[in-house]
Parts: sequence; C-alpha cells; structure tokens
Amino acid sequence: MDPSFDPLLILALLAMGTFGGFVAGLLGVGGGMVLVPFITMLFTARGFPDDLVVHMAIATSLGMIFFTSMSSVRAHHKHGAVLWPIVRRFTPGILIGAWVGPWIGKQMNTSALAFFFGCFVAFSAIQMLIGKKPAAARELPGTAGMFAAGGVIGILAGLVGAGGAFVSVPFMARCNVRIHNAVATSAALGFPVALMGTLSNVYYGWGEPGLPAWSLGFVYLPALAIIVLASVSMAPLGARTAHRMPVRQLQRIFAVILLALATYMFWKAFN
Repeated sequence: MDPSFDPLLILALLAMGTFGGFVAGLLGVGGGMVLVPFITMLFTARGFPDDLVVHMAIATSLGMIFFTSMSSVRAHHKHGAVLWPIVRRFTPGILIGAWVGPWIGKQMNTSALAFFFGCFVAFSAIQMLIGKKPAAARELPGTAGMFAAGGVIGILAGLVGAGGAFVSVPFMARCNVRIHNAVATSAALGFPVALMGTLSNVYYGWGEPGLPAWSLGFVYLPALAIIVLASVSMAPLGARTAHRMPVRQLQRIFAVILLALATYMFWKAFN
C-alpha cells in the first residue's frame, strides 16, 4: 500500500485527521475514540492482515495523539487552564500503564480487542449522552493514589489507542477540579500516554510477521504522517472553541457518532 499514489486514500486520512484534531482540542479526548474505528475500516479495505488490523489502528492512533496533544495543550495553556502540578503527579503511573496497555493488547486477538474497544467506546458515549456530572465529593488523592489512578488511565488509554480523557476528566471532576481545567489537564496527560503507548507498540510489534511495508512495529507510518498534518492544525481550533462556547450539544452529537463507531467495532469483533 503506497498512499502517495492513491489520492482518495490521502483525502480520507486528511479528513480523519481534521476531525480527530478538532475533537482532541474541543473535548480533550485525544481523538483516538473517533479515529481507531475509521482507521480500522480503512486498513481493512486496503487488505491489511485481519489479525493485525485493529492493533495497527490503535498504535497509529496513539502516534497521532503524541502530536495533537502538544498542539492542543499549547492552546489550553494560553488560557491558563492546564493544572501542571496535577499533570506531574499523574505522569509516573501513566507512563507505566501506557507501556503495559499495548502489551495486554498484543495478547488479545483482533476480535477480542475490537470487542473490548467497542464496549469502552459505547460506555463512554452513554456517559456523554446522559451528561450526569459526577458529584464533587473529595480532593485529589495522595501520591500513591495518584500513581494508581495514572496507571489505570495509562493502561486503558494504551489498550484502546485513546488519550485517556474519558477516565481522567470524570476522575478529576469528582475531586473538585473545575471541568474546563480537567479537560485542559487531560489534554496535557495525552502526551505521556501517547509517548509511552507509541513506544510500546513499536517494541511489541517489532518483527511481527505480516506487517505491511513502512510499518514501525504496529505503527503504520504513512497513515500517521498524513493524519498528523491535518490534526495538528485543527487541535488549537478545537481548544479555542472549547473556551468560547458550551460544548454540551456537541458532546451529544459526538456521543451518537461514538455509538455508531462502537457498533462497527462490535460487527468487526464478530466477523
């Protein structure tokens, strides 16, 4: 597969990157929730090995988040919304968890991984549709608690190719962190998630038989490069939008899209 000779493929990847980058900045979700199903569809249509296609989609999504997180967090930082002390406390656990997540994913076949991803996305979408804000009942935990929470966030994010916001934002909101700060801080957490998750996918996918040309472990470099070109430019726009308007209606639309994508991943799991 050589994207340089396929204009339709390039356009599809650019469209995915544009939407994923905007969503990453708007909701602090890293964009992986949207991109993994679309990349899975694309890789399947291009004839990639069925037993590797979901693993590659997740790894490529994490690589994209590595770049979009830097772009979106810069915009959030200009608004003074990123709580850097919280980022520092989460990071050690996230780094370990994000390395372990892809290792767990490698032990799962494509059907199991697609099913797990579908369940995770469907749960996240339902939470967004309900829109119930968690009761702010406590403060952030101590060092051990933050390490454990970071580990859980990292494992889930590394396993499904997301930035971890669907765990970190509700967690911070429960701990009396203002929602705009929680979203901005979650965008910053996407960087260590994506860094370690991408390195882990390169390591555990290295030498895997059947990988197409231009793959670095499970990361498919041509798709990553094209998606990043579009997503990095759109993430700041999404972040600015998040600070200028209420995003409740957009969250509902996004949740419906996620439910449709979860349905596709369930179909992929059983076919």
